[in-house]
Amino acid sequence: MTRYVLELSYDGCVFNGSQIQGSQPTVQLALNNALSILLRQPVETYGASRTDEGVHALANYYHFDTELILNAHSQYQLNALLPMAVSVNRMFRAAHDFNVRFDALSRQYRYRIYCKKNPFLQHRALHFPYKLNRPLLDATAAALKAYSDFESFSKRGAQTRTYRCQIFQSFWEDAGDELQYVVEANRFLRGMVRGLVGTQLRAARGKYDLDTFHRIIQSKDCSQADFSPKGWGLYLERIQFPEGALLPLEH
Repeated sequence: MTRYVLELSYDGCVFNGSQIQGSQPTVQLALNNALSILLRQPVETYGASRTDEGVHALANYYHFDTELILNAHSQYQLNALLPMAVSVNRMFRAAHDFNVRFDALSRQYRYRIYCKKNPFLQHRALHFPYKLNRPLLDATAAALKAYSDFESFSKRGAQTRTYRCQIFQSFWEDAGDELQYVVEANRFLRGMVRGLVGTQLRAARGKYDLDTFHRIIQSKDCSQADFSPKGWGLYLERIQFPEGALLPLEH
């Protein structure tokens, strides 16, 4: 039995999220179905990061086990079976006890906003035509790295035993006509990145100052955060694993 790992990209607007939800269209269901057809046996995959409806991924990872031997050509075959909104970028082998969720060292997300109306960015970034206090926006992003409890940015109903996360990077950057928020952490809570983005943008629009932003974090009350930013502006863009954990397939 070999454990294989797939790196996927997908358009989140086509799916009701990444994780299996019965018969609803999800990334994991599409992947399981395509693998089951390819391998001619039922296949169940396990994902590294759960993304909500509308959220895109440049690199999310799934692992599964099979006794069959896969090679580089299997990637071409699998992509032919998957919907156009999903692509297998790379395939790997891993140790039998490797787990894409629990062995991940960090995950990095990017949220994209733009001010000037652009029909080509619809459902790819958030149209946000408001004046922003950029120094305050930068200050709120930097402030997050001083905290480890992010209960204020976890949506109600999240099934988690702890709200503790370690944020490694948190900053805003200009990218052409866009303003983008980049955040990297060891783990994320349900709705956390959108909550971070929405709450920072409210501060930058003058709704409250930096001290109030700190109080929202310390309150551990999600009703004080703003989760309104749409999912389609959010991208899971990188997951890091221990060096040498993912092994290339033979050609």
